[in-house]
Amino acid sequence: MNLNLKDKVIIVTGGSKGIGLGITQSLLQEGAIPVIISRNKASVESVVNKITSEGKHASYVITELTDPEQCRKAVKCVIDKFGRIDGLVNNAGVNDGVSLENGNYEDFIESLKRNLVHYYLIAHHALPELKKSKGSIVNISSKTSVTGQGGTSGYAAANGGRNALTREWAVELLSFGIRVNAVIVAECYTPLYENWLNTFDNPDKKLKAITDKIPLENRMTTPEEIANTVAFLLSDKSSHTTGQLIFVDGGYTHLDRAL
Repeated sequence: MNLNLKDKVIIVTGGSKGIGLGITQSLLQEGAIPVIISRNKASVESVVNKITSEGKHASYVITELTDPEQCRKAVKCVIDKFGRIDGLVNNAGVNDGVSLENGNYEDFIESLKRNLVHYYLIAHHALPELKKSKGSIVNISSKTSVTGQGGTSGYAAANGGRNALTREWAVELLSFGIRVNAVIVAECYTPLYENWLNTFDNPDKKLKAITDKIPLENRMTTPEEIANTVAFLLSDKSSHTTGQLIFVDGGYTHLDRAL
């Protein structure tokens, strides 16, 4: 399907690894121009250099997303270079394990900065250009926002905030024709997920215990499956979809685990 994203300038935070990289690659397949905002210089440069060597177009801005001024400057850099912004994917974040029992105020607030506050900041600074282009926003969120996980209060709170902001922005931006949706991720196999599995004595056994509980095909979601949904939501093929929390998880969150 041609999603009509050719030459559209799309910001993707954290777009050089895991789910973010999958989103970047999906946008490239549609002819869009992804602009990665990330602090990981080595990863971003490697990804963008590979893309440009293949004759495709992408760009990046090195940014510490927990710094409000750097967020402002990053968006300005995109505007200065391309003259427009056609879409935004808020994706960057990390399940940092700031718990209720063993956490503290400082770490909790830092978790919100790592996982939620920059969603607001990037969208806020990109909004004037999104108004001009009637672009779309997609927020990546996690099933921890609706199921809980245990031991990760900061991350769960941040994802609850991502969901709430998705609905709030969808309402606020109706008059500008800007659509806002969220893709909710459950068990998606990424390098970070693999690192977590490797903390167990028997990673393969732990992985099987998880996939056995994923109703559709008893397997992990792939970054590509998340990315393809994101590309669709950014495109005019989803022109009457806004304010939605879309679970791409093989039924993991809502279907009966006895299936």
